[in-house]
Amino acid sequence: MESLDSTLGAGLDQRLFHRDRPGAELLIRGAHVLDPRTGLDEPHDIVIRDGQFAELGSPGSLPAPEDGELFDATGKHVFPGFVDPHVHLRTPGQEYKEDIESGTAAAAAGGFCAVIAMPNTDPVVDEPAILGSLIDRARQVACVPVGFLATITRGLNGQELTEMAALADAGALGFTDDGKPVVSAGMLRKALAYQRLSGGVIALHEEDPELSRDGVMHEGAVSARLGLAGIPSVSESTMIARDAALARYENSRVHFQHLSAVESVRALEHAKQAGVRVTGEVTPHHLTLTDDLVRTLDSRFKMNPPLRADGDRRALVDALRSGVIDCVATDHAPHARHEKEVPFEQAAMGTTGLETAFAALFTELVLPGELDLSVVVERMTAGAGLYDLPTPRIAVGEPANLVVVDLQASYEVGAHGYVSRSENCCFHGRNLHGRVLLTLAAGAVAFRERMLVEATWAG
Repeated sequence: MESLDSTLGAGLDQRLFHRDRPGAELLIRGAHVLDPRTGLDEPHDIVIRDGQFAELGSPGSLPAPEDGELFDATGKHVFPGFVDPHVHLRTPGQEYKEDIESGTAAAAAGGFCAVIAMPNTDPVVDEPAILGSLIDRARQVACVPVGFLATITRGLNGQELTEMAALADAGALGFTDDGKPVVSAGMLRKALAYQRLSGGVIALHEEDPELSRDGVMHEGAVSARLGLAGIPSVSESTMIARDAALARYENSRVHFQHLSAVESVRALEHAKQAGVRVTGEVTPHHLTLTDDLVRTLDSRFKMNPPLRADGDRRALVDALRSGVIDCVATDHAPHARHEKEVPFEQAAMGTTGLETAFAALFTELVLPGELDLSVVVERMTAGAGLYDLPTPRIAVGEPANLVVVDLQASYEVGAHGYVSRSENCCFHGRNLHGRVLLTLAAGAVAFRERMLVEATWAG
C-alpha cells in the first residue's frame, strides 16, 4: 500500500474545506520541536510567515516577523498538527449534538489541524447535493480543514450502492457506512469493484449483527457479573478477516475503523503479512480504558465497539507501537444529555474525544512508559495518509500545521466545560497532563488557550 507518510505538496489539499483566515505571522521561541518524519527532536525557534514555516533556528536566534507576534514557548513542545480520520460532526440533522463549527473548534482545541467527518447523519450523505451543502457550510464556518466521507450504500441500508463516482467527483474522500457494517459480502465486493473506478478508500465499521445482537458492552466476566448483554470480540474480528479476504481478491484498499480486540489485531496483521492493502485505526479510549469501568454503569463508557478487557487493550497498544495499527482516530461521537442520562442499557453509544485525545494518550501511555512520545505524535498525524492527504510536517516551505503543548500542565477534564457542544466524554473528571496551548491549521491560528492572550503574547 502507498506510504502513510506521503505528502502531496506544500498547498492545502483541495478536498479539505474550511473558512478563509489570514496566514499567521508568528515567532515561536525556544520550543522543543518533535517531528518524527523530519527527524526534529530538539529546541528551536520557529518563524511562520504568511502561514508557512519560513525559518527554523537555534533558540533565541530568530527575530519575529515584522508586525507579527511572539510566543515564548520555552519549556513547551511543538508537534505537527494532529489529523483525525474519524469524527462525527452531526451535520445535517443532529446539530443539537454538534455541528461543523463547534466540532472543528473542539478539534482545534485538541491540537488537530484537520478532521474527516463520517456520513451517518440525518439525512445520510449519499447524494452529491447533500455533500455539496456540507462543503459549502465548511467553507463558511470550519475552524480547521474538514474532509467528508460518503456512504457506501444508500440510506445505510446495505441494499443498494451509492453513485460512488459522482460522490467522489463532488469531493468525497472515500466511503463508509460507519455506524453500521456492510453485512452482505456480495454488496461489499461490488463496492470494492466500483472503488477501483471511482477512487477513494472504503472504510469499514466491522461488526456481525448476528453476533452483536442487542449487546451493550463487551462480552466477558464483567458483563456476566452485571447481567448485561455482551458484544463478543469475534463479532468484529470475523468481519475483518472476511473483508480483508475480499480486499485481497479485488486488489482494493480497505481501512478498518476503531479496532478494539486482540483477535482483530491478529486478523489485521495476518492480512498485512499476506500483502493485502489494508490499514487500521484505534481510539484513545480503547487504548487506555477497559470494560471494568462499566461496573459504574456510567453511560460515558458505553460505545461501539465497546471497551474490552485489559488483554485487548495491551494488544492494541502493542499493535500501535509496531505499526500493525496505522493511526489514532478519536471516533468523536457527541450526544446530548437526554441521550446519555438514562439507564445504561438505553443510552446512546459513543464518546467525545477530540479535546482529550493527546492528553489521554500522553498521561495514560507515555508517562507510564508504554509508548514513546514520538510514536504517539507520528500515529496521531498518520491519518492523513489514509486518504492520500498531505501529512503535516515541520519543515521550511510547508504550510504551518502545528500544535504547541505544555506537557507539564495538568487539568481536570470538563472542569471548565467543553468546546464541543456535547459533554459525553469518557475521560470526564480525570486529571490529564498535556495541555494544548496553540493550534495552527492551514497556516492560520485556529485555537489559543485563553490564558495565553495576557500571559505570553507580545507584539
